[in-house]
Amino acid sequence: MYQLPQFMKLGMIVSEMLFINLIFYYYYKGILCPGSNHPFDISYQFGFMAMSLTVAYVVGIRVRPISFFYRSDRRGSILRNVLALVITMGVVFWFFALAFDFNIKFQSVRIIYVLVSIYVCLALWRFFCLGVIRWFRTRGRNLHHVIFVGNNEPIRELGDEMRHPFYGYRVEGYFADEPMTPNPEGLNYLGKVSDAVGYVKEHPYLQHLYCSLPAVRANEIREIINTCEKNCVRFYAVPQLRTYLKRKMQLEILGTIPVLSVRDNPLDMLTNRIIKRSFDLVVSALFMIPFWLIIMPIVSVLTHFLQPGPVFFKQKRNGLNGKEFICYKFRSMKVNADADVRQATEDDPRKTKFGDFMRRTSIDELPQFINVFKGEMSIVGPRPHMVKHTEEYSKLIDKYMVRHLVLPGITGWAQINGARGETKELWQMEDRIKKDVWYVENWSFSLDLKIMFRTVWQVIFKKDKQAY
Repeated sequence: MYQLPQFMKLGMIVSEMLFINLIFYYYYKGILCPGSNHPFDISYQFGFMAMSLTVAYVVGIRVRPISFFYRSDRRGSILRNVLALVITMGVVFWFFALAFDFNIKFQSVRIIYVLVSIYVCLALWRFFCLGVIRWFRTRGRNLHHVIFVGNNEPIRELGDEMRHPFYGYRVEGYFADEPMTPNPEGLNYLGKVSDAVGYVKEHPYLQHLYCSLPAVRANEIREIINTCEKNCVRFYAVPQLRTYLKRKMQLEILGTIPVLSVRDNPLDMLTNRIIKRSFDLVVSALFMIPFWLIIMPIVSVLTHFLQPGPVFFKQKRNGLNGKEFICYKFRSMKVNADADVRQATEDDPRKTKFGDFMRRTSIDELPQFINVFKGEMSIVGPRPHMVKHTEEYSKLIDKYMVRHLVLPGITGWAQINGARGETKELWQMEDRIKKDVWYVENWSFSLDLKIMFRTVWQVIFKKDKQAY
C-alpha cells in the first residue's frame, strides 16, 4: 500500500530518537549514574552511551521499519513492531555495553526500565500520529483516488474494505463487461473493461487501479498496465483465488516467479519466534526455582503417602511439525495400562483424591515448564495431544495437523474458551481444533499475555467444571 511522503517518515524517526534520548537522560541522571544535581552536568560517557542507543534504534528500524504510515495498518501491528524494535535495541545496546565496558553502576533491571519506558513512549506516540493521520483522512484530506477493473467477489470485498474513511481511499467505481448483481452500495459501475484505458487517460488525479481479470485476458491486462505506467497510476493485480479461499496469504518470490502461500502464520517470522522463545525461556527459568525448591518436594511427599508410585507421569505426545516428545505431568492417577489410550473422564476411577485436586487446580501441568525450558513446548499454544488421538483425529478433521505448525503449550486459546476436558463427540474436538487454528493464524505477543492472564484468573477465581 502507498505510504505518506518520506519527509514525514524522517520526522517520525527524528522525533523518536529525541524521545529515546530524553528517556535515557532521565534514567542516566536519576537512577543509573546519580551524583550531580546540575541538569546539564553530563560527561562524554553519557554522549557515547546515548550515541550507542541511537545506533541501536537505527538498527532496530532496519529490522522492523516504521510501518504505521501504511493505510492498512492496525494498532496491533504497531505494538508488535515497537516490541520487536525495543528488543532489537536492547540486544544491540547490550553488545555495546559489553564491548566498550561502560563505566556506570550498571544494573540489568534498571536498563529494562529504560527499554520498557521507551516501548510505552513510542507506542503511545505512534498511536497519536496514527490518530492524527486518520483524522485528516476522515475529513477528506490525504485521499487517494481508486478504480477497479473486474466484477468478481474479490473486487466487491476490496470495495467494502476501502470504504472505511480512515484508510483515505476514494473509490470512483469499477469497469466490467457486466455490472455486479446486486450492485454494491457506493460502488459505481463506470463501463466496460475496454473503457478503463480511456478513463485513466482522462482523469489525471487517479492514483491506483486494482485489476482482477482472468489470465486469458492477458492482452487487455497488458494494455491497462502500460496505460497506468504512462499516466503515473499504480497498478495492482487482485488474485481471483480469493473467490474460493478466504484467508490471509503471503506473497513469496522464487527467482522471478511470484508464489502465493495459503498459510501465512505470524510465527513463521524469525523475529516473532525469537520474541516468543525468549519470553518462554525467561518465564520457565524463573519458575524452575520455586518449582524445585517448594512445589516439587511437597508434591513428592504427598504422592508417596497418598498415591504410591512415581511422581511424574510421562507420555508421548505430538509437538512441533507432528514430532513426538515426552510430556511431563505430575501423576494424578493410579498406575494403569490405559494411560496412553484413554482420556480422563469426570468420574474416572483411575484418579486419586489428591490427583483429582491437582487436576482441578492445574497443578499437575506444572512440570511442563521443563518441556518449555527444553524447547519442546511453549507457555502458550495448542495443547499437545496423545499420539493415538493425533492418529485418529487427523483422519477425521480437516486442518487438524495445522495446530502442529507451532509449539504446543501449557495453556492455549481453546482452553480459556472452554474447550478442554473430555471430548465425547467429534464436534467437540472440531471446535477445539478450530480455536487452535485461529490461534496459529492470529498469534501475537499481546494475545499470549492475554491467554496467560485469563488462565491464571480461571485457575484462581473460577471453578472450571471441565477441568477433570
